[in-house]
Amino acid sequence: MQKGIGGASKASALATLTDMTKDTRPVDKAEYTSRIDKAQRYMREHQIAAIYLNAGTNLSYFTGMDWYASERLVGAILPASGEVVYIAPLFEIDSLSERQVMAGSIVGWQEHESPYALVAEVLKNAGLSGGDIFGVDEATAFFIVDGFNKAMPDLEIINASGVTAHCRMHKSVSELALIQRAMDMTLAVHQATASILHEGITTTEVEQFIHEAHKKVGASGSYFCIVLFGKATSFPHGVKDPQVLKPGDLVLIDTGCKLHGYLSDITRTYSFGGASEKQARLWQAEKDAQLAAFAAAANGSPCGDVDAAARVSLESAGLGPDYDLPGLPHRTGHGIGMDIHEWPYLVKDNPQPLAPGMCFSNEPMIVVPGEFGIRLEDHFYMAEDGPRWFTQPAQSIDNPFGL
Repeated sequence: MQKGIGGASKASALATLTDMTKDTRPVDKAEYTSRIDKAQRYMREHQIAAIYLNAGTNLSYFTGMDWYASERLVGAILPASGEVVYIAPLFEIDSLSERQVMAGSIVGWQEHESPYALVAEVLKNAGLSGGDIFGVDEATAFFIVDGFNKAMPDLEIINASGVTAHCRMHKSVSELALIQRAMDMTLAVHQATASILHEGITTTEVEQFIHEAHKKVGASGSYFCIVLFGKATSFPHGVKDPQVLKPGDLVLIDTGCKLHGYLSDITRTYSFGGASEKQARLWQAEKDAQLAAFAAAANGSPCGDVDAAARVSLESAGLGPDYDLPGLPHRTGHGIGMDIHEWPYLVKDNPQPLAPGMCFSNEPMIVVPGEFGIRLEDHFYMAEDGPRWFTQPAQSIDNPFGL
């Protein structure tokens, strides 16, 4: 017997949801200070004289400055010692000033001038000279890196991900709390969404409901949303055309929201109108693989061991091996934080040791080409004593929320 799937109107389902954000707080200035301190210690240990943080996640993570990447260079220089120096077009300086959290001068360039020459001047004033190492935020567009190379041929320009990943992959207590609440919000949205399903509803209608439901729990809406029915569930990230729900379809919903810069990401797959024997058997194989991955997560062990454990479990169910289908066509999981996919990754042969503060998706999806797919995705973080779930795994194919 199915529980929690269908039977409710959109209005009544939305009425079950309330704002879940009222007692949450964004990251404070003290934490930004500690992030900069950690980055600068690492830079000094590895002889990196300065790094460039481009507009986007890294700039926001280290300085609290929220700005968007575009064809105009906006970012910051973080030296191995001393204050941040912000770089922006002159006409944007007032806008950046009102968003500024961490102290530092803002230097500007006119539209006809080279921002790369300005960065070179800032670095020279900071004491960088020939042969010094200058790291560039890994998300920086190539045209900016190319501009740096031409303006500063005497510097050794490297990928700064060694610095950014070193800091960002280990979440603080406040970061974990924000991720936890975002996950709680999305799980509530998932449960409300399952209750409105009915024969003939379209994936577009469901996506619209999920967006409104995320607003109801306090987010600005869905950060992303994938809704798939039937055969379309065998496409991990969806198909281009909407589908219409029919009895016997599997439903796959993958969605998340953002809370004070931190993301949720949960997938549920369940049956509508009752599961076939094959669907039920492979759903259980998916859950078993997810639990095997979780059990393999131990501080000090390689990230790749978690992926291997999921694949061994799937092989015992007659799936795979490796990336062969029917089976798991992608890695078992990804890191999460301010970006939906970030370090570290639970992927084959990744030697990165698991350590406290790391956060991961756990989603060893099963794809049966031409028939259906099953993805159960929950996230966990590494505590001092091992892995802990942000959200508990789904209960069954007919009662995903344990009602």
